[in-house]
Amino acid sequence: MLPRLKQLVDEVAPLHSKLILLIGPPGCGKTALLSGLAGQVHVSVMNLGLELGTRLSKLPNKQRRLQAGNLLREIADEHASGDLLLVDNIELLFEASLAINPLDLLKRLAHARRVVAAWPGEHRQGSGAPRLTYAETSHPEHRDYSLDGVVPFYIQT
Repeated sequence: MLPRLKQLVDEVAPLHSKLILLIGPPGCGKTALLSGLAGQVHVSVMNLGLELGTRLSKLPNKQRRLQAGNLLREIADEHASGDLLLVDNIELLFEASLAINPLDLLKRLAHARRVVAAWPGEHRQGSGAPRLTYAETSHPEHRDYSLDGVVPFYIQT
């Protein structure tokens, strides 16, 4: 799987949106795959939840929603090695109080550089086009997205 992912990372460089999402069920090895890629390309994996959470915790609650996107861009700039950013633990982006669109934020990061991120939700293939989801429909953090502007990398177990 790692050689396939590394090849895909190289192939997305000329695309407008260079966002690769690692998609698979919990425990399928997304974090291990990111770590393996990091070792091969000599880049560290950004733990978004830890990094962003630490910075947001220093802000008053009212400022968090206003600053989340800016802080994420700052963190990404610090962690990106050249034009590649590896991201894990993005669940904090779904926090309802932040009122942000997690996938849109990742796509915006992927305009300037290649971004490989572990998707914490599910991939659903219904009667229409495939969808990315996060959390159950009744959950306040529930999100449902199309795959537009995303390069999916499916991890089979």
